[in-house]
Amino acid sequence: MTPYDMIRDQLGKAVPFANHVGIDLIEVGDGLGVAALDQRPETSNHIQTQHAGAMFTLGEAASGAALAGAFGPMIFQARPVASGAQISYVKIAKGRLEAHAKTERPGSDLVKELQEVGKTAFDINVDIRDAEGDTVVTMTVGWHVRKA
Repeated sequence: MTPYDMIRDQLGKAVPFANHVGIDLIEVGDGLGVAALDQRPETSNHIQTQHAGAMFTLGEAASGAALAGAFGPMIFQARPVASGAQISYVKIAKGRLEAHAKTERPGSDLVKELQEVGKTAFDINVDIRDAEGDTVVTMTVGWHVRKA
């Protein structure tokens, strides 16, 4: 098991709300996170498309996975908190969605700043796509991380 697999498994257990919504963490890498959400009645809205809140949760979960991957095994000594988010609903979304998140700065730079300053702040960009690969949501999540 790679350190990224370990982080993915731990994150999958650590965020009860994401589990409640049905988020599946697919990939965690160095500043990269991929998560998926299958459409179910519980994640749908009144016009039988994916609910905006479910898509927000999907994007936030993918950004958290990218954050964890950027910090690697050190993530368990860090205290991340989302500081804000901007989201644009680009297209009606139906079916299975995948969120692809990436840190704006390399993980090595974020780790260095955390170690030297004791905290860091940065954005993670998220692209949520439908089964055809079309972007349905764009999102930016701001994060603050402190040493635990």
